[in-house]
Amino acid sequence: MSSNDESMEETNGDSFDKVKRRFKDPSKKVAQTKEILSKQAVHTKEILSKHAVKIAKQAEEHERFINKVTHLMGVLGFGGFCFLLGARPQDIPYVYCLFYVIFVPLRWIYYRFKKWHYYLLDFCYYANTIFVVHLLLYPKNEKLFMVCFSFAEGPLAWALIIWRCSLVFNSLDKLVSVLIHLLPGLVFFTVRWWNPETFAAMHPEGTSHRVSWPYVEDKSYLFTWLFLVPLVAYTLWQALYFLIVNVLRRQRLLRDPEVMTSYRELSKKAQKANNLWWRLSGLLGDQNRMLMYILLQAVFTVATMALTVPIFLSYELHLIFQFLKISAAVWNGGSFLLEVMPKQVILKEKKKSEMQPAQDQQDESSTGMENTIKTSSSAEVSVS
Repeated sequence: MSSNDESMEETNGDSFDKVKRRFKDPSKKVAQTKEILSKQAVHTKEILSKHAVKIAKQAEEHERFINKVTHLMGVLGFGGFCFLLGARPQDIPYVYCLFYVIFVPLRWIYYRFKKWHYYLLDFCYYANTIFVVHLLLYPKNEKLFMVCFSFAEGPLAWALIIWRCSLVFNSLDKLVSVLIHLLPGLVFFTVRWWNPETFAAMHPEGTSHRVSWPYVEDKSYLFTWLFLVPLVAYTLWQALYFLIVNVLRRQRLLRDPEVMTSYRELSKKAQKANNLWWRLSGLLGDQNRMLMYILLQAVFTVATMALTVPIFLSYELHLIFQFLKISAAVWNGGSFLLEVMPKQVILKEKKKSEMQPAQDQQDESSTGMENTIKTSSSAEVSVS
C-alpha cells in the first residue's frame, strides 16, 4: 500500500472521528441538561415541602385563633355569596374560580404536612380543574358546559350527601371540603337558569315564556353529552389514578403507612365501624377489596350521572336539589359540632394532660443532670 493511500485512510478516519464527536457532543449536552434540570426539580420539591411543613406547623400552633378567624370569614363569606347570588349571578363563576385558585394551593400545603397530599388526585379535584378551564377559557362551549354540569350535579353533589360532608365554619379543612363539592353545582345552576345572557337566550324576542335551549330538543344529543362523554372522562381519570397510586407510587405507599389515600381512609373507617361499605368491599375476599372499591365507585358514578339528565331538564327539580345539598351539609355540620367536636376536645385535653407529666419528668431529669455537672465541676476546682 502506498503512502498516499495510507494518508488518505488516516484523513478519512480523522473526519469520521470528528463526525462521531459532533454527534456525541450534543447528546452529552442534552444528557447533562436533563441531569441538571432533574436535580433542580428535586431541589425545588424539597424546598417547597420544607416550607409547606413549616407553614402547617405554625398554623397548628395557633389553631384556636385560626379557627376563630375562619369562623368569622366563613360566615361573612357565606353572606356575601348569598348577596351576589341574587344581585349579580353572572359573577358567581368568577367567585368560584377565585376560591379554587386561592384555597386549593393552601390545601396542598396543609395536606403535604399531614401526608394527605394524595387526596388531591381524587376525582373532585380532577373535575374542579376542568370546571375552572371551562369557565375561564371556554365559557360559551355548550358541550363542555354539559360535561361539567354532569360532573358537578352528579358524583360531586351526591358525594356531599353520601360521605356526610359537614359545613363547619370554624374548620377551614371541612369548609373547603364542602365548597369543593357544593360550589360547582351552584355555579352551573346559575349559568343554566339565572345568568342574564343564558336567560336572554332562553327568552327569544316576542315570547313571554321560558323555552328550552336548542340542544335540549335532541334527547340523544343530551344523553351523549350529559352521560356518555362524562363517563368516558371519568374512566380516563380512574385509569390515571390507578396508574399513579397503585403502580408508580406503590412502593412509596407501602413504605409509609401514614401516607393517606381515599381508599386507605375509607377502608380504615369502614373496617372500624364494620358498616355496609366494608361488607360490600369484602364480597370477593380481602385481597380484592381495592377492585371492589373501584367497582362500587363506578356504580355510584353511573347512577349519579344518569340522574343529571332529568335535573338538567327541570328548573324545579334542580332548585329542590340545591336545597337538598345545602340542607345535608348544614345538618351534618350541626351533628359534628354537637356530637363529634366535644369528643375531640376531650381527647386533645387528655393527650395534653398525659404528655405534661412526661415533659415535667424530662425537665426534672435535665435539671438534675445540670446540677450534677455543676457539682462535679466545682469539686474538681476545689481538689485542684
